[in-house]
Amino acid sequence: QVQLVESGGGLVQPGGSLRLSCSASGSISNIGYMAWHRQAPGKERELVARIINGGSSFYGDSVKGRFTISRDNAKNTLYLQMNSLKPEDTAVYYCNTIHLGVVNWGQGTQVTVSS
Repeated sequence: QVQLVESGGGLVQPGGSLRLSCSASGSISNIGYMAWHRQAPGKERELVARIINGGSSFYGDSVKGRFTISRDNAKNTLYLQMNSLKPEDTAVYYCNTIHLGVVNWGQGTQVTVSS
């Protein structure tokens, strides 16, 4: 079972940028589905973006045009570039993989957008 560790969260002003990373303990080359989710206080966890091995990506409506998901199979790392951040992007961000029916989650990284 692959272990996932997120990093890159923090406090940023509205309009700013952050890049989140999700490092996997093993090879991600054969993992078809990788995604970022987020959960704000008092709200359900929601899908932010997902990427399929081969490059096909999908974004939630609230982040489309501002966030970019990517993966580097050589570094076993998933990324989320977040631009034009808004206060409503404040949440704990989790990376997630699905491989051979097994779902893995990282521990999350806090992103706070505030002036």
